[in-house]
Amino acid sequence: MGLVIFGALAVYVIVLVAVTWFAYRWAAKRGLSRGKRWLAAMGGFLAVYLPVFWDHIPTLVAHKYYCEKEAGFWVYKTLDQWNAENLGVAATLVAKKGSPSTRQGDMENYTDTYSLNSRFIWIVKHNGQFLFNRWRHEQEVVDVKTGNVLARYVDFSTSQIRRQAGWSGWKMWLDVRHCSGGERDQNNLRQFKNNFPGVEK
Repeated sequence: MGLVIFGALAVYVIVLVAVTWFAYRWAAKRGLSRGKRWLAAMGGFLAVYLPVFWDHIPTLVAHKYYCEKEAGFWVYKTLDQWNAENLGVAATLVAKKGSPSTRQGDMENYTDTYSLNSRFIWIVKHNGQFLFNRWRHEQEVVDVKTGNVLARYVDFSTSQIRRQAGWSGWKMWLDVRHCSGGERDQNNLRQFKNNFPGVEK
């Protein structure tokens, strides 16, 4: 599969260069000025480039924008702070190890809820596809008694859980799994929620 992809990419680059060069030569033969020759070359380049890569730059720009605006990891209340507000409660909580999740939604837009114990749940959200191949990922640790969110992680990707049919579903250059630092933030959220399982019995 890798050879097929690299082979197709090599052919594409050759066609891209050839069309750009021929467009420049076409303009030169007609005695056009140097500036117009380059405009013709740019037109030839874009005629080959845009059908395949038209969404590349918009996708990168949108991904960067939402990563900077919304992504991150936040702790609103630590375990020590929660324990101080709920003296002795932690010792009464029983871990629900291996407890199945409940799902709302479908395979691409869903909210999975995992019960950590009788007091805490772990919520995993996945939403998309938004404009320019954007997918939003969010996780929270929630105190079900108060409804307070103790920690939250938000991330964005341009990847898909399942590849779309056809060549457009294999645009490897759009395959960005996380924001900068997103994988670290995801691990931090998971480590955080592991502090709230309760006593195993």
